[in-house]
Amino acid sequence: MRYRLMNRPARISFISLGCPKALVDSERIITRLRAEGYELARDHKGADLAIVNTCGFLDSAQAESLAAIGTAMAENGKVIVTGCMGAEPGKITAAHPNVLAVCGPQQYESVLDAVHRAAPPQHDPYSDLIPPEGIKLTPRHYAYLKISEGCNNRCTFCIIPKLRGNLVSRPAGDVLREAERLVAAGVKELLVISQDTSAYGVDLKYAPSAWKDRELRAKFLDLARALGEFGVWVRLHYVYPYPHVDDVIPLMAEGTVLPYLDVPFQHASPTVLKRMRRPAAGEETLQRIARWREICPSLTIRSTFIVGFPGETDRDFSLLLDWLTEAQLDRVGCFRDEPVAGASANDLAAPVPEEIKEQRWHRLMRHQQAISQKRLKRKVGTRERVIIDEVGPIPGLDPRIAKGRTRGDAPQIDGTVHVASRRPLRVGEIATVKIERADAYDLHGTAVGY
Repeated sequence: MRYRLMNRPARISFISLGCPKALVDSERIITRLRAEGYELARDHKGADLAIVNTCGFLDSAQAESLAAIGTAMAENGKVIVTGCMGAEPGKITAAHPNVLAVCGPQQYESVLDAVHRAAPPQHDPYSDLIPPEGIKLTPRHYAYLKISEGCNNRCTFCIIPKLRGNLVSRPAGDVLREAERLVAAGVKELLVISQDTSAYGVDLKYAPSAWKDRELRAKFLDLARALGEFGVWVRLHYVYPYPHVDDVIPLMAEGTVLPYLDVPFQHASPTVLKRMRRPAAGEETLQRIARWREICPSLTIRSTFIVGFPGETDRDFSLLLDWLTEAQLDRVGCFRDEPVAGASANDLAAPVPEEIKEQRWHRLMRHQQAISQKRLKRKVGTRERVIIDEVGPIPGLDPRIAKGRTRGDAPQIDGTVHVASRRPLRVGEIATVKIERADAYDLHGTAVGY
């Protein structure tokens, strides 16, 4: 048994699994813990207790979460569980009956209460100083900005509304005050996230809130425009293709926000989209994409798709490939359909055999790789603004080479730019880079402006 020395702050290890939205939840919990004097431990063995922020979106994600809890239990023995999987505590306690507490997603107070019971705080107001922007788990130069929780959609493959509830938007003034603190702390790129970013404010009936000397409506367009006033990169993620999304494209053309849209189309076959209960239709979406690019030729579009959805036929899949050829999307992620306990998709049609899913996944990825590579080659010879994420020495690369991203690349999910420079570049610096070469996913070039 471990004994904590008197007057020594309790040390907590923390594991955060899942999407950027969960990462923001982790940042909020850690900020609260640090404000109360707790210290963070690098590993479970040296901690007084452990917290695991779980993901419960897919069965494979739940398995990963249970394994992480098991590791924490084996190495520490005192474990608090939170996150999406916490909405189904029975699954956790069945596998790990001795966890200290199970808290659902966004239940920050419950997590803190569980920590207090296991290791009471020893707050020191002179040493426990927290920066105004809170504790961030991302590099200093970019940060995720979560504008809402939950989702009103009922896609048949998704259980997020069951785990996180319906849409709950933050007042625009609150979002902008957080953005202001982040920018003041040196953040140069704000990544706007939620479960459904373009539905922002629907639940509030777009009610205005105070921001500096004016009232600002809780509307997708108004918020995007206001965020652009900070003079940093603003990147929009998880944007459902509602009609009013068209209104934000001119902001991208004029440089107010980045010319980048992350739109989860998921499929193109009308029958599959109907079974998924997804908005929009393939043909109509192609027309909108064409209009978007007319307004903003530099627009980068990334999307995600699911292959092997229950009932997906060869014809459905062929329609998807043909649609991708027409759409010419820049970046695409693809998932093999995975049954999720509690999702209504499981009962809609016969499941697609696993070997067929695998074949379709490989075909789609090869098909899209050729499209993405062709679009990347168009950038050769151009000059791109690149934000630097990593500087040398980078394993396997020339020590004079840095790695960064264009305005069309989000961290962790899109491509990178390998940048040669006549002087050392700094993380967070934005340089002008002449693009000299492209491969399947990345660009290579030389810094010509700083």
